[in-house]
Amino acid sequence: MSTVSVRDRAKERAGAITALLTIVGYGAVGGVFLVPEFQALFPTLTRGTVDLLAHGIAVVNTITIVTLSLGWYWIRNDEVKKHAAAMTTSFVLILLFLSMYLPKVAGGGTREFVLDSSYAWVPLWEWVYPAYLIMLAIHIVLSVVSVPVVLYAIVLGLTHTEAELRNQTPHRRVGRIAAGAWLLSLVLGVVTYLLLNHLYDSTFAAAEAAAVLVPAIPGL
Repeated sequence: MSTVSVRDRAKERAGAITALLTIVGYGAVGGVFLVPEFQALFPTLTRGTVDLLAHGIAVVNTITIVTLSLGWYWIRNDEVKKHAAAMTTSFVLILLFLSMYLPKVAGGGTREFVLDSSYAWVPLWEWVYPAYLIMLAIHIVLSVVSVPVVLYAIVLGLTHTEAELRNQTPHRRVGRIAAGAWLLSLVLGVVTYLLLNHLYDSTFAAAEAAAVLVPAIPGL
């Protein structure tokens, strides 16, 4: 089977490919929270390793914010090749994020706030915590709903020519929605990381318990 025919088949099945990848992504993230058999595939991590992964995830997410912003800027200036490179890089960074996030959650759980007297110097806690919950809720919703939209934009971009993307697909509209939701989700994820890891005290909760209140939360 030639490379061209494979691309043509993928082009015709962009929606089905997106659906399959979405199911795989949801299944992997849901599995580390809810399925003990899936969690058992990952080793138990030390606190130091979990902290290191959390910091690494924050760095990856911050870089992704930059590459997405550049991709958005370049397409608005009709620099298509630069845009494609930035968005492809962003997608690779998503895979890198998952390679750290899944073992971190399965092997170490997630963080939750602990109000400690040693952090009493941090101002406006009674305002910060509700704001944190709102940001977290928006971040979770965007993380969930943006997956199929982002994947569809990526699949279209990889399977169609520039002319086809402009004239025969909803890539521009879908990409605009995907990039906006993705960017906001990442920014909120980095902000919640800073709150949990640098401004306030926090502790770890097992993945099963954390799933009740905090589903997939990139960056925590």
